[in-house]
Amino acid sequence: MATYKKKYKPEGKKAEQQVEELESTTAEVFNTLDETASKSEQWIEKNSKPLFTALVAVVVIFLAFLGYNKYVSEPNELEASNELAFPRKYFDEAANAGSGIDSLLNLGLEGADGKYGFLDIANSYSGTDAGNLANYYAGVSYLQMKQYDKAIEFLSKFNSDDEILAPVSLGAIGDAFSDIDQQEDALDYYEKAANKKANDYTTPLFLFKAGQTALSLKKYSKAEQLFTQIKENYSKSDQGKDIEKFINAAKYAN
Repeated sequence: MATYKKKYKPEGKKAEQQVEELESTTAEVFNTLDETASKSEQWIEKNSKPLFTALVAVVVIFLAFLGYNKYVSEPNELEASNELAFPRKYFDEAANAGSGIDSLLNLGLEGADGKYGFLDIANSYSGTDAGNLANYYAGVSYLQMKQYDKAIEFLSKFNSDDEILAPVSLGAIGDAFSDIDQQEDALDYYEKAANKKANDYTTPLFLFKAGQTALSLKKYSKAEQLFTQIKENYSKSDQGKDIEKFINAAKYAN
C-alpha cells in the first residue's frame, strides 16, 4: 500500500506563533551570516595587498630556509665532518701510544700540514655537529695533557644527548675538577654524569666516582646512598661486584 507524509500544520494559535518565531529566528541567523560574510569579503578586499605581502614573505622565508639548508648548512656540515678525520687520527694514535702522547695530542689540537686541528674546527664550524664534537675531543685532549682549565672550558662547550658521550663528557669535567682538588665541583659533575643517561656502563661508573668523592668530603650518608644505588640497580657491573664493602665503609665511617 502506498504511503504518504502529511504536511505538518500547526494546530492552534500558540503553535502557529511558535512556528513563526522559529522562522523569524532562522531568518535572522541567515541574515547575520550574510552580513558577516559580506564584512569578511570587504575586509579581505581592503587588506588584500598586506595579506599578499605577508604571504609572499612567508614563502620567501620558507624558501630561504630550504636554500640555506641545502646550499650552506649541509655542505658546511659535510666539510666539517671531513676536516675532523685528520685530527682524530692523532687522537686515536695517542690513545694507543706508549710514549709521545702529548706530541700526538698537540697535533690533534693544532693540526698540521695545512690541515685543521680540533681547535680550528671548533672555531670555524661552531654551528655544526662536527664543530661541537671537536670541543669534546679538544677537552679530552687537554685533560690527558693535564691542562685542566682548558679541559673544563672545551668540555663545557660540548653539548650532546648521546647515551655515552653526554655522560662521559660531564664525567670528564668531574675528573678535571678532581685533579685540581675541587672535590665539591667534582662531586656535582659526577652526579650529573650518572643521572644524564641511565645505562649499564656510565651510570654505575660515575655513581662510584661520586661515592668515592663524597667519602673524601666526609659526606658519608650521601656516599652510602650513591653506593647503594649501584647495589640495587647495577649489581652486575664492574663497580657492583664489591660494592658492599664500600657501603659499609660509608655506613660505619663515623
